[in-house]
Amino acid sequence: MNLGIIPGYGGTQRLARLVGTGKAMELILTGDAIGAQEAWRIGLVNQVVPVPELMSTANAMAQKIASKGQLAIRMALKAVNMTQETTLTDGQALEASLFGLCCGTEDFKEGTKAFLEKRKPEFKNR
Repeated sequence: MNLGIIPGYGGTQRLARLVGTGKAMELILTGDAIGAQEAWRIGLVNQVVPVPELMSTANAMAQKIASKGQLAIRMALKAVNMTQETTLTDGQALEASLFGLCCGTEDFKEGTKAFLEKRKPEFKNR
């Protein structure tokens, strides 16, 4: 509102889904900036770290995600991203379909075997 326009690129829709309609209305209509702790409190960000730790924290999370089965990561991203565009019933159907696809991969077999053998999996992205 401070610029005489509304949030674009889905900003009104995404913000309301992330923080609730009331908080989204407050932020959008007042144009007030919020601090990191408030953004964390309302669920707008996942964590808050001191600036000097920002890159190391982000890199650690990226490395953790990269160590997982990338086929499953892609399918999980697709399922979660679709929550904004579909009904709960259709989202659950998509999830079930993607879950089934994951169960047919070599990575699923490796992940299960590694779990049972109490070792780190060696995913091949197949």
